[in-house]
Amino acid sequence: MAGPDRILDRKVLHAGSFLFREGDDGDRAYLVQEGVVEIVRRRNDGTEHVLGEITRGGIFGEMALVDDKPRMAAARAKSPVTLLVVTRDQFKEKLDNADPFIRALLKIFVRNIRQISSQI
Repeated sequence: MAGPDRILDRKVLHAGSFLFREGDDGDRAYLVQEGVVEIVRRRNDGTEHVLGEITRGGIFGEMALVDDKPRMAAARAKSPVTLLVVTRDQFKEKLDNADPFIRALLKIFVRNIRQISSQI
């Protein structure tokens, strides 16, 4: 189990590299330390749609840790990028220590985002 003093692992990607793809199982979230990550989704016609960009200090990939569902989109390095890795155990430890109201609210937010995203 990860203690409060545990140092986060780092991951470095070259521009154009995928960290994960839509539909992958999600067992980690990521914090951008340097660079830019694009969140990309495939349309029904096979074309890519960039949903957004995550820059220094931004976190992504957390939704799969909240609800244990597959990734909704892909994450690709737009530039060389350095990420801090937050494992499922580390995330769960933080969430378990959160107020029960906040945990429930977070799960509702994730469910609503997934519902809205599936309609787009």
